[in-house]
Amino acid sequence: MSQLPLAGRRVLVTRAAHQAGKLSDGLRALGVEPVEVPVLEICPPASFDPLDTALRQIDSYNWLILTSANVVRVLRERAAVLGVALTQRASLQVAAVGSATAKAAIDAGIKVDFIPESYVAESLVEGLLGKVAGQRILLARAAVARDVIPDAMRAAGAEVDVVDAYQNAIPEAAPEQLRRALAQGIDAATFTSSSSATHLAEAIGKAGLPWPLPGIPAISIGPITSQTLRELGWEPAAEANPSDIPGLIAAVVKALPKES
Repeated sequence: MSQLPLAGRRVLVTRAAHQAGKLSDGLRALGVEPVEVPVLEICPPASFDPLDTALRQIDSYNWLILTSANVVRVLRERAAVLGVALTQRASLQVAAVGSATAKAAIDAGIKVDFIPESYVAESLVEGLLGKVAGQRILLARAAVARDVIPDAMRAAGAEVDVVDAYQNAIPEAAPEQLRRALAQGIDAATFTSSSSATHLAEAIGKAGLPWPLPGIPAISIGPITSQTLRELGWEPAAEANPSDIPGLIAAVVKALPKES
């Protein structure tokens, strides 16, 4: 018998294909078979013009707020296209919503000045509120995102430019991949963002499958994703704390105790 705590369990991983590795590898280390069905793919925004305009004027901003590693990647790519350097700008402070975003920024040569204690927008807002009055802020994010950060920053007296760095889409193959995965059985489903929850619900609908998935625990990366799951009618069985991939893996262990 395997000594791995979750040997033989199958866990649904809904992350975009290029981001699934860390979660899947961590689950494998526990004996889990990760079942990767990406319900998100990262696509260009409707137009790069607003982002490009902001990057050309990067020296006019006091703060740059980074909301995901995907944002960092797109900023790096667009800055290279435009011939704009994002590194070593003493006048620009950078806030990252979490440790993974901060690591992506540091790897891109961008100094990070602030990371919130909890990796959610509300915690970032709380940490910055006393620092942004009269400041110009550039917030780059996904095309469809909550307005918690810009609304709070503006209420605190900041001028905020919000630009789309990318948009999420449902991969065409997702519904059929879900049918196959569920036919073979899964023991839990993981969610790394609100978008992963809403997109899975849509893909499940396209596949003609029941929602929520009967008898399958949903495991959420944090309170906002949990809230979205509840709004969609699926009560999470466990929630990561902290709200990062290691925390999510620990939540999987909590939700799926070792079989005796």
